[in-house]
Amino acid sequence: MGLWFCLYLPKSKLEDHSHNYYEFYFFLEGNVSIEIAGERRPLQYGDVVLIPPEVAHHVVIHDVEMPYRRFVFWISKEYANQLMQLSQAYGYLMQQAAVTGKYIFHNDRISFNAIQTKVFRLIEEIHSNRFGKEAKISLCLNDLILHLNRTAYEQEHPKSQKEEQNLYENLMDYIEEHLDEELTLEKLAGEFFVSKYYIAHIFKENIGLSIHQYIMKKRLSVSRDAILTGYKITEVYLMYGFKDYSSFFRAFKKEYGISPKEFREMNSVDVNEFTNKI
Repeated sequence: MGLWFCLYLPKSKLEDHSHNYYEFYFFLEGNVSIEIAGERRPLQYGDVVLIPPEVAHHVVIHDVEMPYRRFVFWISKEYANQLMQLSQAYGYLMQQAAVTGKYIFHNDRISFNAIQTKVFRLIEEIHSNRFGKEAKISLCLNDLILHLNRTAYEQEHPKSQKEEQNLYENLMDYIEEHLDEELTLEKLAGEFFVSKYYIAHIFKENIGLSIHQYIMKKRLSVSRDAILTGYKITEVYLMYGFKDYSSFFRAFKKEYGISPKEFREMNSVDVNEFTNKI
């Protein structure tokens, strides 16, 4: 397989060099540039760099006082070819680097967090002694490489604004109709055949909330309306996707500043007073 990881490098300039394998580089921290094939490019948090075999490169550290952190792993040409025989989707980044000379792929914090999660999962498996370790390492590695390719492809081929708006509206409708069910990013991604990170991005862009925050606010809003129309509190939280009363109570009080029972009593008084005046 040809797989290694490294988190730190010495605080010094590395000499120009090349490898006979593919190098995947994930930049975390530092005032650093990377020179690839004679062209120097600054790095920023979240950058993923793919350096093909036999391509000369080196890192330049501009401030040795700043910590320099990154992950690196390498895969052999043979392993890369095996993956691309399974699916050309594994080779998108490699083709971009070889054909267009694009070696650096930027990621926002959400996307890069997802990448790091997969990296950590792979590292944990490498250092484990569990049954099926080798098979699991291959699964984790292939999942990471495919995820990197998919993320880069979706960045290079963004959906149109109209498509994105349609997806956002369809997601809102779906959530509205399924508030009584478990709603996770994974489930929504499966229903709409898009990545969960893309869904998270759409909600953040459109309403400034995470999808979890939006679903919680929506559930609390319809729960509040149900209480106003006379439903029992013990029925309401089950109707709208809360697993237990304590979690419903905490969320309701955090959102509205009073408990569900206090809310019901306050509004019952208001209704009675209004009726008496009539």
